Amino acid sequence: MTGLLTAGELPPGFSYPEPFLRVVRLGLTNLEPWQVLDGHLLRRHRQGVGTRYPDRRLVVFARRGDNDDLACWDLDRGPGRVSVIHDFAAPGWEQRADLPGFDAWLRRAVEDLLAFE
Repeated sequence: MTGLLTAGELPPGFSYPEPFLRVVRLGLTNLEPWQVLDGHLLRRHRQGVGTRYPDRRLVVFARRGDNDDLACWDLDRGPGRVSVIHDFAAPGWEQRADLPGFDAWLRRAVEDLLAFE
């Protein structure tokens, strides 16, 4: 998968965690209903989240296809933490989940895959 954010597009001091890059290299990016974003979709969601939630420092990496949930690294919650937000919710109402890291999000995404019909 190509089209991840470049070092110049990522917030200063942030780089993609190795487990995430490994998942991308292995092509495990379509975990229906979740999809790891790249290219134009990634950049569009990045811009939209920045506009809708300007007080949060979020790095979007995945979208849930059956609703408006996005998985993001949440730089305000601590190193490596992942927030699932409901995009387009009013600011202050968007938070859906706070996870300790990408591994926890991946486990949850696989559980969602197994339960999805």
